[in-house]
Amino acid sequence: MPQNTGWENLKLADESFLIKRFSYKLFTNIVSLAINLITFSIIPRGLGPKAFGDFNFLTGFFTQVVNFFDMGTSICFYTKLSQRQKDSGLVSFYFRFVLTVFSLTLALVYLTHLTPASAKIWPDQKFIFIFLASLWAALSWVLQIINQMNDAHGLTVTSEKARIIQKFLGLGIICLMYVFGQINLFNFFCYHYFLFFLLGGCLIWISQQKVSPLKYIPHSSLNSTKEYLKEFYHFSHPLFFYTLAGLVTALFDRWLLQVYGGSIQQGFLGLSNQVGAFCFLFTSAMTPLLTREFSISFANKNLAEMAHLFQRYIPVFYFIAAFFSCFISVQAGKVTYFVGGTGYQNAVIPVAIMAFYPIHQTYGQLSGSVFYASGQTKLYRNIGTVFMLAGIPVTYFLIAPAQKMGLNAGAAGLALKMVLLQFFAVNVQLYFNTRLLKISLGHFFKHQLFSAGCLIILALAATMAVDRGLGLKEHVILSFLLSGFFYFVAVAAVIYFFPYIAGFNRQDVLYILKYLFRKEEL
Repeated sequence: MPQNTGWENLKLADESFLIKRFSYKLFTNIVSLAINLITFSIIPRGLGPKAFGDFNFLTGFFTQVVNFFDMGTSICFYTKLSQRQKDSGLVSFYFRFVLTVFSLTLALVYLTHLTPASAKIWPDQKFIFIFLASLWAALSWVLQIINQMNDAHGLTVTSEKARIIQKFLGLGIICLMYVFGQINLFNFFCYHYFLFFLLGGCLIWISQQKVSPLKYIPHSSLNSTKEYLKEFYHFSHPLFFYTLAGLVTALFDRWLLQVYGGSIQQGFLGLSNQVGAFCFLFTSAMTPLLTREFSISFANKNLAEMAHLFQRYIPVFYFIAAFFSCFISVQAGKVTYFVGGTGYQNAVIPVAIMAFYPIHQTYGQLSGSVFYASGQTKLYRNIGTVFMLAGIPVTYFLIAPAQKMGLNAGAAGLALKMVLLQFFAVNVQLYFNTRLLKISLGHFFKHQLFSAGCLIILALAATMAVDRGLGLKEHVILSFLLSGFFYFVAVAAVIYFFPYIAGFNRQDVLYILKYLFRKEEL
């Protein structure tokens, strides 16, 4: 089993570069977190539960549709471009595919609108918002691909600077919209489009540092196009049924919630998703970067390096996600009040449950990057498809009303199903990854339970000490901040005595303390 060599080894050039790029992504995500906390305390209030629910229902629907058309090709594109960074023909080929998907999505929306099926698929929704949501999903996808392309070319730092500027500009605009009473569903879509085009233009301009956009103009021969098609087909065709199952189950989940719970429950689920996304911001920065490193290591047939990266980073990022998730879950009542206001008081339980979702979402994305990097897409498909299909009856049981043999649990029921299935699916993935990399499954599984269990206990203790011990329960903001401070101090103390909880060893802790208090460079 590869040895855990400690933070000192991070001085190595490659890992230092990885850390530098991750640091910028992490910094951007921290800025995003602060800005999103302000933004999402404005938007649900400005839109109200129904319009906020409609926005989440429609954009969630079309995000799944675009993900289906993607069929894992964007992961293939990122993986191959990381391995062959000068292959401009690859970029040219893939952007023709992107244009096709973009056009197909909008055409399908228009054609469906001409049939009676439109009212069944999107109950109680106006066509203008259906179209705007489809355009929103397609543009989000294109922007993600451009950003991945810059990551693959090692342009992460500059790209993250552009994202920070866009975030601040977006915050200013949404604040002005709120002050002047201009937040409605139509304006909210326009707000997103403006930010998409602004950031997209900046990212394309940044990409010129590596490859001129002129080289992306279609120039490849018929033979080279066939070769690219074969390469993408070999990587992505196992993911067809996976993305199809993802499309069917995700649409079924949201459609069933819309039918039995309505737009209000969609709004509660949307709010809980947003809160969960806050916790995921810290760890999502690492996924594309680690995928790139896994891809390069696998291309070099260096499984030992992959095992080292897996052991080094995944427990740490699991702990980071769990640190925020456990506290947010315990503080769900206060967080819901901050973000949504009194109109969302019935969303507390969905928020408390969905706060746990980023913990294994982090594990799933980082662990899943091993499947993509090693080309094990068939195995990845099989695991994911089985769990997604198994979730269909679970969704019905949790959401359907009592007279139809269900629990009528609404957004809370759907949140519970998502968290539980994520936990089981991710651990099955972990089993196969540990076999590939020849490392201990038991080590990772025990760390999951121990780490999350300790953090929940510490979050509960900090909250009880402030709310009951100091009698500050009615002072919501002060109670939240003071509980957070006690929680942070308690966790830091536990890490010092039991570094295993954070995925560290004793040498890691000593090295970090040495760096923090003596200001030595890593």
